[in-house]
Amino acid sequence: MDIEAARLKLLKANHQSTKYRLEDNLLKHFPESIERHKGYIKGFEQDMVTLAEHTPKVPQGSELPKDDFRITIKGDTLTDKDNAGAAILEACKEIKNSDPVEIGSYKGFTMYLSYAAFGNEHTLTLKGAMSHTAKLGLDARGNLTRIDNALNGMQGRLQAVQKELENLYNQQAAAKIEVQKPFVQEQELKDKTARLAVLDKELNMSAMRSATAKDTEVVAKRERPSILDSLKQQPPKGTTHSKKIKSEREER
Repeated sequence: MDIEAARLKLLKANHQSTKYRLEDNLLKHFPESIERHKGYIKGFEQDMVTLAEHTPKVPQGSELPKDDFRITIKGDTLTDKDNAGAAILEACKEIKNSDPVEIGSYKGFTMYLSYAAFGNEHTLTLKGAMSHTAKLGLDARGNLTRIDNALNGMQGRLQAVQKELENLYNQQAAAKIEVQKPFVQEQELKDKTARLAVLDKELNMSAMRSATAKDTEVVAKRERPSILDSLKQQPPKGTTHSKKIKSEREER
């Protein structure tokens, strides 16, 4: 009974802990995360507008006309992709730490360059409302492709954030339901706790009765006359008779 009551108390403690965590999530985690993801969505949507405004409309299957390519690197506006790629590689040679350094702009986004010694690679970040990064290599034209891919990947990133926001709403709704659920074994715990209290009381009373009986037995033994003591208190045999004979002789 004691073990079962302890098990139920542990289950209730776990239930209470889960409830407190859900309450904290409802009060702080979910509202903050939802607002943060809303901000991400707004930022991606804003950057997609910026990208659309600075991207010429090209018929599907056609290449971008040379005159429509423009990138600014260190104050110079370049329209040739080979020259632009080479200029980016030259800028990389000057960047030797992780602090981002502004090197120009592209399609309405400010470009920052940084270097990671651990991976021995440069990262170009296009900054708008959000940040869009591209890992650079040693291929000049390939780096331009990586930069375009970083910008074109906004739609996929936006969809991923939208899905995360939907999951947050679902988790929040589930938490509101879960936090209202009582401990399903509450009555069983109360019954076993009450029964255990009765048993403890009975055991304590039994122990007290046993102790009282032992104390009474000890006292009874102490109060019972000792045969040995009685014998010690009796006069030796013949003492009274000898005194009587002695007295009669003296009278004579």
